[in-house]
Amino acid sequence: MEPKLQLHGFNNLTKSLSFNIYDICYAQTEEQREGYIDYIDEMYNAERLTQILTDVVKIIGANVLNIARQDYEPHGASVTMLIAEHELTGDEPDNEESPGPLPDTIVAHLDKSHVTVHTYPESHPHEGISTFRADIDVSTCGLISPLKVLNYLIHSFDSDVVTVDYRVRGFTRDVDGTKHYIDHDINSIQNYLTEDTQNAYQMIDVNVYQENLFHTKMMVKEFNLDNHVFGENAEDLDPEIAQSIEDRLKREKLEIFYSRNME
Repeated sequence: MEPKLQLHGFNNLTKSLSFNIYDICYAQTEEQREGYIDYIDEMYNAERLTQILTDVVKIIGANVLNIARQDYEPHGASVTMLIAEHELTGDEPDNEESPGPLPDTIVAHLDKSHVTVHTYPESHPHEGISTFRADIDVSTCGLISPLKVLNYLIHSFDSDVVTVDYRVRGFTRDVDGTKHYIDHDINSIQNYLTEDTQNAYQMIDVNVYQENLFHTKMMVKEFNLDNHVFGENAEDLDPEIAQSIEDRLKREKLEIFYSRNME
């Protein structure tokens, strides 16, 4: 373990984590599509999201000062938290490149940082595909590291596709006046994920080390049609229809993963 960096004054580095998850579902009829959206709104309402963000705040070692939350019509939710940092305790450095602990629209603000989450339920009658997206941003200053919340967030949502971006901005000075543009070693966001998460997802890294930019795309490997069909059982479907639905869902997942449409 490298010796702790001796700083002159406050750590002025800003560490920003953007975490986007996608859940993909097949809902054939209008009634099923409305039922899926209602299910998502109930599962990830402002109250549930508040609890998720409260846990995130605990994991990164901050205190909640104030909470404001709102459920929207026809769907979606937002939560805003004002939170403050406190001195971290324990022998293990919070920035160590290792996984954090395990366990929907939300915004949380620290006294010098912020946490945001937004939910986007979406449905279209074309081919019966419905999706749910949650965007979570954690931006921290000082000793707090947002990377430790990744495992908890991945296990808090049913995620078919996940994209993660991490960036360190600004600089801080040591006692000799030398500027430091990052205060911890990092080779890949994947190193902050538990082994079971790494085994469950296909992952691709796109990193720009000289700019302290790190990007990881994740797509779940296992496919079970029962987990994606809303309002009916996959085993009750005609085999040809079931295969057609599976093909459409897999294509949707690939398009989201690669951020481009496939003909």
